[in-house]
Amino acid sequence: MPVVVEAVRTPSHQDRLDLAKIYADAPAELFAPGEAAEAWLAAALADGSLIAARFNDRLLGAARLTTQDHTWRLSHLCVRSVTRRRGVGLRLVSEAQRMAHEAGQPLRLQATTECAAMQALASQLHLALELSPTA
Repeated sequence: MPVVVEAVRTPSHQDRLDLAKIYADAPAELFAPGEAAEAWLAAALADGSLIAARFNDRLLGAARLTTQDHTWRLSHLCVRSVTRRRGVGLRLVSEAQRMAHEAGQPLRLQATTECAAMQALASQLHLALELSPTA
């Protein structure tokens, strides 16, 4: 069964548990100083900007996909630690890239700090990486 990327609009109870696990595993630099994962997740769900990777009915990774100034931005990309290095993050970014391309817009990855993993991913997919204190 393939990893399916979807917009998370009305998460089930299990989806909420999976999202909590995903962001509990997040590296400290994923969030801006003072930014709480729970509040960020609630905001992303409220505005409909959360996308997630699902495999066997479970969410393994998620990110926020926003549009601003005719550019799509992918931020807060995180994959559960037990699932990392298996292509889930790449699948999320590739699908966001496809969606942005279909809309005729560029996609940029956004991070709060210079993260080696995000730099490598951006380089692999030929995407711009923006550093922002409020990614």
